[in-house]
Amino acid sequence: MKFERVKNTMYYIYILKSLKDNKLYSGYTADLRARLLEYNKGRVESTKHRKPFELIYYEAYLHQQDATPREKFFKTQWGRNYLKRTLKNYLGS
Repeated sequence: MKFERVKNTMYYIYILKSLKDNKLYSGYTADLRARLLEYNKGRVESTKHRKPFELIYYEAYLHQQDATPREKFFKTQWGRNYLKRTLKNYLGS
C-alpha cells in the first residue's frame, strides 16, 4: 500500500502589537514566522513606521476559507471587544 504525502498548510490569524505606539494590527498568513520578520524589517508598507512588533495572539486553521472571515471579524468592533476580553490581563483592561 502506497501512502501519498499530504501537505498540511496551516493558515494563521495573528494579532501584532506595535511596540512604538501600542496599537494592534491583525492579518492572516500561511507562514507566521516569516510574516512577523517582514513586519519587523519594515517590508510591510502600511506598518513600516510602527515597528517593531510583537506577536500577542494567533489562531491556526486548516483552510484559508475558515481563516479569512475570522481575520475580518478581528477588524470589527466585535472582534476588538473579543480581543480585549480574551487578552484582558495582557492588555491591562
